[in-house]
Amino acid sequence: MEDLDHRVAVVGAGYAGMAAAVTLADAGVRVVVFESGAVPGGRARRVHAHGHDLDNGQHILIGAYTELLRLMQRVGVPSDAVLRLPLELRYADGFVFRSRWLPAPLGLLGGLLALRNVSIAERLGAVRLMRSLKRRGFRFEPDIPVEKLLETHRQAGRIGDYLWRPLCVAALNTPPQQASAQVFAAVLRDSLAGSQDASDLVLPRVDLSQLFPERAAEYVRMRGGEVRTGETVHGIEPRLRIAGESFSQVILAVAPYQLKPFAALLGNLPDYTYQPIYTCYLQYPGRVTLPSPMLGLSAGLVQWVFDRDALGGTPGLVSCMISAEGAHQQMAHPELAAICHGELAQVVKALPRPRWSQVIAEKRATITCSPGIERPAQETPTPGLLLAGDYTDPEYPPVLEAAVRSGVRAARKILAATPETTPRRSSLPSSRRRA
Repeated sequence: MEDLDHRVAVVGAGYAGMAAAVTLADAGVRVVVFESGAVPGGRARRVHAHGHDLDNGQHILIGAYTELLRLMQRVGVPSDAVLRLPLELRYADGFVFRSRWLPAPLGLLGGLLALRNVSIAERLGAVRLMRSLKRRGFRFEPDIPVEKLLETHRQAGRIGDYLWRPLCVAALNTPPQQASAQVFAAVLRDSLAGSQDASDLVLPRVDLSQLFPERAAEYVRMRGGEVRTGETVHGIEPRLRIAGESFSQVILAVAPYQLKPFAALLGNLPDYTYQPIYTCYLQYPGRVTLPSPMLGLSAGLVQWVFDRDALGGTPGLVSCMISAEGAHQQMAHPELAAICHGELAQVVKALPRPRWSQVIAEKRATITCSPGIERPAQETPTPGLLLAGDYTDPEYPPVLEAAVRSGVRAARKILAATPETTPRRSSLPSSRRRA
């Protein structure tokens, strides 16, 4: 296929930017990706500390992330880069929710009805909640907070503490009192109410830069594109010029708080607030293991802990995940690490002191996913300039799948506006596949 006589710039080599770049490169478009950081990944990237490659935040994928899993396969991410398991929310105090591998919706129904130490009224209420969401097409007009949804359906008790609220915080990175029921319903629609394997846990076994962005960068380069790390774009000049170079179209694939240098070209954008993700790494002797690769804690600051050895990493390394806002934001990192160790010591017998600890705070990890949240259009008032990023997805929370979808959509808008472009068809169907 002949190359086009124009180039497209993508500003930002996170998941959105690299999804756009791969989609364009597949169609024969010459792409130049600008990334200010040393490695691709954006707010989901590799960092180096204590002689180890770590992630700037723990991310959990699910089987419903079809676009991300498709593109991972497209760029050659090996199947063993993730550990795929049936949905199981296992807590250190013994609570377990496990979706059965049965035809939908029997897997969810069986998992709900099999819950132990949860009243039959709450279990039946959970079934009625899902049926109610399905009847209304998983739509809320007007939108309400997730907490109000739980109270309305009598799900605010034990099942709320162990199932609904943790799912809300994990997916929306927003406390249930502030979180959008509409966005939460979209997550439930595509996961628990989705196909048989849509709710599978897909846990990364490599760092987040390796998981997709680095492979994507190699893929783009092999097709004649460029990925320039360590290059910050400070503005866009008239006629879509960046640092003196001309481009036919530009995709801005950066976080909304990084759009200020481009404000004059974008018109009015929503004024977002943000939620953090804190990850505390604790390095113990190699003999220290967890009873499962992912374990929930229910009585303190830490929400989930991950056994990095079980995920193909360093023996004895544990990562503690704290999503959304809370008291931990006011703590010094050594204090927070001590609290994480103390909470873990309550559930792991004879736990020694960690050899080292590292707290990584992504203070503006995502937008606050509140009721009625406004999402900007990807088209801007400036011809040829588009937006991409998790915050632009019309229905999903700000997760990696939303970022990837936005990048693919932005690229396809460019391709659709270029008549001479005939996109190369992927051999991969868009149906759900196992990574």
